[in-house]
Amino acid sequence: MGLFPSDALFLGFDSSTQSLKATVIDAELRLYASAVVHFDSELPHYGTEGGVHRDPHVEGRITGPVLMWVEALELVLAKLAKANFPFEKVYAISGSGQQHGSVYWARGAQKSHLKNLDPSKALVTQLQDAFTIKDSPVWMDSSTSAQCSAIEKALGGATMLAALTGSRAFERFTGPQIRKVYETQEEIYHATERVSLVSSFMASLLVGDYVAIDHSDGAGMNLMDLHSRTWSPDALKATAPGLLDKLGPLAPPHSIAGNLNDYFVKRFNFSPECAVVHWSGDNPCSLAGLALNRPGDLAISMGTSDTVFGLTKTPHPGLEGHVFPNPVDPDSYMAMLCYKNGSLTREDIRNQYADGSWETFNALLDSRPPLNEGKMGFYYKDSEILPPLPVGYHRFILGRGDGNAFTDLGAQKVSHFEAGAEVRAIVEGQFLSMRAHAERIGMPCPPERVIATGGGSANKHLLTLIASIFGCNVYTAQRPDSAALGAALRAAHGWICKEKGAFVPMASVLEHANTENAFQCNLQAKDTVELHDQYGNLAAVRVKIEQQLLDE
Repeated sequence: MGLFPSDALFLGFDSSTQSLKATVIDAELRLYASAVVHFDSELPHYGTEGGVHRDPHVEGRITGPVLMWVEALELVLAKLAKANFPFEKVYAISGSGQQHGSVYWARGAQKSHLKNLDPSKALVTQLQDAFTIKDSPVWMDSSTSAQCSAIEKALGGATMLAALTGSRAFERFTGPQIRKVYETQEEIYHATERVSLVSSFMASLLVGDYVAIDHSDGAGMNLMDLHSRTWSPDALKATAPGLLDKLGPLAPPHSIAGNLNDYFVKRFNFSPECAVVHWSGDNPCSLAGLALNRPGDLAISMGTSDTVFGLTKTPHPGLEGHVFPNPVDPDSYMAMLCYKNGSLTREDIRNQYADGSWETFNALLDSRPPLNEGKMGFYYKDSEILPPLPVGYHRFILGRGDGNAFTDLGAQKVSHFEAGAEVRAIVEGQFLSMRAHAERIGMPCPPERVIATGGGSANKHLLTLIASIFGCNVYTAQRPDSAALGAALRAAHGWICKEKGAFVPMASVLEHANTENAFQCNLQAKDTVELHDQYGNLAAVRVKIEQQLLDE
């Protein structure tokens, strides 16, 4: 007997920057169906590029059209309908929203719009006047530096704010964005009845009523007390007046927001019993989609930007990285590091030193010994987040200390390395940074395992190096759409928690999966623990040199 009814389907959405994807899994957690709407090409009348609008008059201001997200929801469901998808078998729905983006509902929108949706009319036509701001600030926006500084000052500094909310103030975070709206468009702010995140906004469309922000996505706002999982009065006061009433409640990620609104039941033949589980952010949903379900798990995403995230029972939020509540376990936390310099920077070194060939790049990498004979590089094609350094490439030949170990003392700065050392320096240095900073925000080292995702995870030479530096086995996920998959899994998880009347550990849900389920991971590189301590010493040296560069 399975955990779920044999005919049950669970639908997950991923409302990302450039598209809206729907992914469906069955009762054995196998992939059942999927559909996607690409904003630029399929909704061209909104005039987006890469799913966003870039303000030519305000530097760093980047927004997304709210009505585009509304229209995309109906369009992706229409695609499933065209493929004869059995909507009546969907037991629960959840979703992933691009983190930090905010949606501003107009006064009266709840009663006059959300609660009175007409199934005979398109959703987008009924919500034309429901928002005070038609273009929502999204995670790419960097126009709130002044507001970040003011909020940190009001809360006693960046360190105090990070300890309270899980992150220091970042331009893309929702609190600084709301403060900017209040300071620059005060009338608009006061005319706003509710402020939603992209995640809670999309869930509100499905329920036909305002839906709470969940704990995990709420932590990406600089407004929630990370430890009590309630809105922080001090953070609210530092952001804008009367904000508590505009935010509404917070909710556990696995809880039910409500049943699906009659609009979707009649328009697409969903069951009226279909539950909507609170949506969360894209990073928390990716964590769920990679089946990270125990402290000690670590994921490394190697894409345009590199991201590291994992689970911990004892978080240490500070000036680097972010800490969110775990979306599938109320007793643990998700710690995350973000690097702006990822695949494009690696490609730059490949083009310069390996004739644009990954095969040559890998051969050069393998030609050098572990630890690169003390040759360490810092490569910033774009201004970096971690550490916050400007564009520039920095190369050092380290000194030798006690026991012949490498040290920053006596390190020599040089202009270049030979090709093999250059290639090894960029990849070894990035993974050393990941290890060092992951430990500093509470993630264990060595981890139980590393799951690698993103384009770089196809390169087994990189995975072998990760295994050496982190001292554990390295796996890859079967499917790339971890956020949408995670949303579908969270829908199933929320449904079973409701049925059991209590929280059910995610591990027990995964135990009931078919052996061919969508969440399988494949072993790619085995641990090489003999180098773990040496790489640990080198990671500590790297952090010291990072600080020296910051102090220059």
